[in-house]
Amino acid sequence: MSPRTPIPQTGDRTTLANSISTFLKDNPDLHLGGDDDFHQERRHHLEVFGWHNLPESKRTPIGDVEFTAVRGPHGTIPIRLFYPKAMIEGNLKSAAALVYMHGGGYTVGSVDEFENGLRVVAEESGAVTVGVEYHLAPEHRFPIQLDEFSAVVDWFQDPKNSEPRGIDSKLIFGGGDSAGGNMTEALTLRRKDSGLRPLAGQLLLYPESRIPFDTQAGVENNSGLYLECNGIFSFADHYLPKAPAKTVPPSHRYVSPGMQKIEDLKGQPQVSVFTCGFDPLRDVSIEYAHKLDKAGVDVRWFHYPDLTHGFLQMAPWSIEAMNATKEVASELKRMAYGKQ
Repeated sequence: MSPRTPIPQTGDRTTLANSISTFLKDNPDLHLGGDDDFHQERRHHLEVFGWHNLPESKRTPIGDVEFTAVRGPHGTIPIRLFYPKAMIEGNLKSAAALVYMHGGGYTVGSVDEFENGLRVVAEESGAVTVGVEYHLAPEHRFPIQLDEFSAVVDWFQDPKNSEPRGIDSKLIFGGGDSAGGNMTEALTLRRKDSGLRPLAGQLLLYPESRIPFDTQAGVENNSGLYLECNGIFSFADHYLPKAPAKTVPPSHRYVSPGMQKIEDLKGQPQVSVFTCGFDPLRDVSIEYAHKLDKAGVDVRWFHYPDLTHGFLQMAPWSIEAMNATKEVASELKRMAYGKQ
């Protein structure tokens, strides 16, 4: 789907890519939001997607990796920076950076499981990608994750931290997939409302803009396609605080950006949205892109009718998923440097 195609309110699907179908058949116990306890899902995701468990042939080379941390409002936030070869070889003097919040329903996942995809994006875009090891729910609930995301963005927007690393402090992007996409949407709104320096742009990979209980995508893709639609409710339950803590309704502006009125979404930085046909979040992601478009935001939409949720992680096993991941990188390159 061309990014310049008018953005509808719902999406479609064709035939699931053979490579994705094979991957799912080869990993029948891999679910996000399945019937297992979330601790078991955390372990199993590491077993399948963890960088240390990938065969050497499936690992994407990178210029350099830096492990460091940011002092956040709720404790230390480990971050991992992936530097493209062009920077290490001296062919890129000042790079953009993408601060990335991984998916997993706020509950599952780690930078280890997204490292390969972030390496691909860094190498293909010429930008530094930054994996954020934020504190997971339910042990840590909203808005802790947004506080940590904002702290990392602030850290990179400070020239004393970015410039020694060859990063342009004016080109700090935010992005994420699934729950990480939701947090990117929410943080963009929160920084705008608070008068904080905005992101240079947003990359939203199959974001959970709101709960998809009333969509055709939630019916068509309810189960068996990695993300279990009914499991999304349990992730929301993990994320949202309960009494006696200060609670917020699920419709809150920073919890469900996709539920907000069009006029309340104006004035955001540029955004690219990536959706998949075989994803229960398909329609809520497209609906959000449609609203942004109507709000006058510079938004581009990319749709893969033959892919499912999680293509960034599945790229080592699927040429179609790898191509989609490279297209994410191409968009970051365009947004940051004006070229593809």
